Amino acid sequence: MEAYKQEFIEFMIECEVLKFGDFTLKSGRKSPFFMNAGAYVTGSALGRLGEYYAKAIHDRYGDDFDVLFGPAYKGIPLSVACTIAYSRLYGKEIRYCSNRKEVKDHGDVGILLGSSLKDGDRVVIIEDVTTSGKSIEETFPILKAQADVDIVGLMVSLNRMEKGQKGQVSALEEIRETYGFPTGAIVTMQEVIEHLYNRPCHGRVWIDDEIKARIDAYYKEYGAER
Repeated sequence: MEAYKQEFIEFMIECEVLKFGDFTLKSGRKSPFFMNAGAYVTGSALGRLGEYYAKAIHDRYGDDFDVLFGPAYKGIPLSVACTIAYSRLYGKEIRYCSNRKEVKDHGDVGILLGSSLKDGDRVVIIEDVTTSGKSIEETFPILKAQADVDIVGLMVSLNRMEKGQKGQVSALEEIRETYGFPTGAIVTMQEVIEHLYNRPCHGRVWIDDEIKARIDAYYKEYGAER
């Protein structure tokens, strides 16, 4: 596993973004782990988060894209932080773009924040986590309505590696099959388990035998085929 992935896992723990316990997801599933990207609230945390995203995007998609699109609301700070990091790490100026929930009819009019989109723009979508793919159902038509853009791919922070809402494959795989663009994550839950299982992190063991057994049981029921 790449060093930045190991660092990112420990970073999620440090920021109390990734937690283990008993959680009820929007889908109604009872999960032994939960990720809340809203817990990245400081300048230093957002700066580091942008760097992890930039490294993952660079590894997955290279430099051949023009715009980072972060769907409202959580995607807005992600797109901003990542464009800053991308410029600093790789010397390439990427434009950031996000959408508003409501169209603005005065001043900076329209549905977009940040950069406008034009025909031929190559776009990477950046999100926190995708469980059902519902956000892409909203994002895809917004992008296509603005210009004839080419969606290079989607990057999320954590691949939960569980069944989407439609079948046996993961939400990320469902998105790939439905929309035809690749998907990626900074880390997968398998990598998280590999790194944290019976290993101290920030003063304690987060995945002990009990938590590991509960995660295994969860994946036995909800784990995706791919």
